[in-house]
Amino acid sequence: MNILEENCNVKTIAQLFGISVRRVQQLTQDGVIETVTGEHGRKLYNLGDTVSKYTTYLADKAYGRSKNAKEADLKEKKLEAEIALKESQGELHRLRTDIASGKYISVEEVQLDYAKFFVIFKKMAMAIPGRVGGLLGGQVDPVIIRHVEKDISNTVNNMLNSFIVAGQRESVDK
Repeated sequence: MNILEENCNVKTIAQLFGISVRRVQQLTQDGVIETVTGEHGRKLYNLGDTVSKYTTYLADKAYGRSKNAKEADLKEKKLEAEIALKESQGELHRLRTDIASGKYISVEEVQLDYAKFFVIFKKMAMAIPGRVGGLLGGQVDPVIIRHVEKDISNTVNNMLNSFIVAGQRESVDK
């Protein structure tokens, strides 16, 4: 029987290649070398086939020609992850720079500004009926002026209330 046709255990292969048993197992998991089933279902290595595959693997690795598809896929995924990380870091840096330069303001500031705006807007809107009444003064009967002021005031109040309800509904939906 030819020595290259012999089947060897994992310890023999590890000693032959000068690597650990664990490394031989890793090479098997990665598909670099293969096992054959021996007596009683033991996993053995065909000596000639294992030597040939391992030397091809080492040569490919030395010349940068990795044939391990899993390794190439992992390298590609790693590169994609690194690119995504660099892009997100760049975006984060731009946001921090924009925040520092004052392009963005805090939510609290916006809420305070809106609250102030709506208080002023409500005062202005509620002053409209009185201004209309003042413009009509002397030209129309005072009872009609009072009726027009009350009607405009009710309309403005209803519009403001529907505006507030719609704004609350939208904030709940988000």
